Amino acid sequence: MRLIAILCLIGLAGCVPATETGAPSRPAPTSPPTASSMPTRAKVDQFVSVVNSVEPVAENVCRSRTAAGTNCDFRIVVDDRPNQPVNAYQTLDKSGRPIIAFTLPMIAEVRNRDELAFVMGHEAAHHIAGHIPRQQQNAMAGAVLLGGLATLGGASADAVRTAADLGASVGARSYSKEFELEADALGTVITRAAGYDPVRGAAFFSRIPDPGDRFLGTHPPNAQRIETVRRVDAQLR
Repeated sequence: MRLIAILCLIGLAGCVPATETGAPSRPAPTSPPTASSMPTRAKVDQFVSVVNSVEPVAENVCRSRTAAGTNCDFRIVVDDRPNQPVNAYQTLDKSGRPIIAFTLPMIAEVRNRDELAFVMGHEAAHHIAGHIPRQQQNAMAGAVLLGGLATLGGASADAVRTAADLGASVGARSYSKEFELEADALGTVITRAAGYDPVRGAAFFSRIPDPGDRFLGTHPPNAQRIETVRRVDAQLR
């Protein structure tokens, strides 16, 4: 599994799963990454080093905190599609294997190993906490609720579908901020256990746009996330 990450970085192509659960399908790249998004050799080496040290820790934490039979065999991949933003995300392949993907700009943007380790720990925590199935359940509940209300109100079939879609969207976003904070907290544990400084790693939040505290926003304010990391890390010391 670590070989996959190394080969992805050496070739910098063809390492994004074609079909995944919990995320839209991702077409194969149609052109090579632009020069501005290409990590330096030093950033490549940094990525490989962090993957090698954080992945086994994340898998151990996964096995210790999840039910028997949970797939804790993380696959680390590089999303090399052109024009991607600075991003990392967790998803599942068709067999249920957890995938953590990093875009090339993300690998190039992080300033140190602590930031990269924290991002990886955060994404691993999403899987360990079961956020994808929980989000799917919330979406289904929202769709059933609003779709059912529209049906009881005598709405047309199109209106019922629209209501169900709206309900699914609202349901999926209902606990997304809580999920992010949960992943920040558990990601802090993973990062510290792997030998990195999660507080230094969370400094990454200070350089990205602050989502504020928007209604049904998907991410909590950056200050709240940094405070969560500091609080959990203090408890680990």
